[in-house]
Amino acid sequence: MSIPTEPIGSVPRPQSLIDALTSGSDPAELAAQMQAATEDTIARFEATGSPIITDGEQSKPSFATYSIHGLQNLAPDGVVIPFADGHSRQLPRLTEGPFRYATYAGKYTAAAKELTRTPIKQAVISASALSLLYPQDGLVDYPQERFLDDLVEEAERDIRRCFEAGAERVQIDFTEGRLSLKLDPSGGLLRQFVALNNRVLSRFSNEERAKIGIHTCPGGDHDSTHSADVPYTELLPDLFETKVGSFYVQLASESDPEPTLALLGKLVKGNQRVFVGVIDPISPEVESAEQVKARILRAVRHIPVSNLGTTDDCGFAPFADDTATARDISFAKIRARVEGTRLAEVELG
Repeated sequence: MSIPTEPIGSVPRPQSLIDALTSGSDPAELAAQMQAATEDTIARFEATGSPIITDGEQSKPSFATYSIHGLQNLAPDGVVIPFADGHSRQLPRLTEGPFRYATYAGKYTAAAKELTRTPIKQAVISASALSLLYPQDGLVDYPQERFLDDLVEEAERDIRRCFEAGAERVQIDFTEGRLSLKLDPSGGLLRQFVALNNRVLSRFSNEERAKIGIHTCPGGDHDSTHSADVPYTELLPDLFETKVGSFYVQLASESDPEPTLALLGKLVKGNQRVFVGVIDPISPEVESAEQVKARILRAVRHIPVSNLGTTDDCGFAPFADDTATARDISFAKIRARVEGTRLAEVELG
């Protein structure tokens, strides 16, 4: 009985790449460091036996800002995202229109495809996350409606270029989903986010949407989160209105995953697949394959195996400067997920 297993995206960058990013290295040296890191990442991913891999997001400044990095119509004082340990991340603020991406994720897919024959998965940032760039006071010559129209166009193009470059799967990162319920407990902002993402997804065929998934987690940065205290029961019913084929749900780090698994079993329909998190990137302990198997067997008590997959809770280093988890530990955890999923297949078979 086959259970698909996929990574979320990022792995920690080598220290040499982090140094190049932070020391103002010349563009040629930085490009060389990114290429070396990507080659090493793909080789180590293949060694885990993972049936689908990523490039570890080695060339992205962050999972959230790769598409806008370098744009001139941004100011640094945008929305602040506070984390539980007291540190924060801050998005930029759009200063004028029109809104266009600086980089499309298909660029990373194409570069990875040159290095491997293993299927490639590409993560993209959600339109809903980038909607937070628009200032609350508005822009005189660029109304929000026109901004959202441009944003939807760009988000669609981002996904299409991944498929055109050869991506097997595309994953929309939606970490702001759970966070939105802290900003607006009524759920109104969450429903706006889902509706905006569905505007993008409505431009794809059913066959294309079957290869697109959405990832939810409470954030993961420097071993801290921004919304782990928000119950999944408030998020998941609206999240499952998203018109995608797969849902990637952080679960390994949940204190009590049983109620969430029960809810997921009720929400999943038809050919949808729920990839449950069986690896906790924040924990320094490397899970054993047996632990992973046990988590999968717990999940199948609620979710049909035909609708089940396994994944990591989150990326291991969504931001380029995050060194909280060692690179070697990340790959050991990925290997445990792959091996534990195989053990569960044998048990269930």
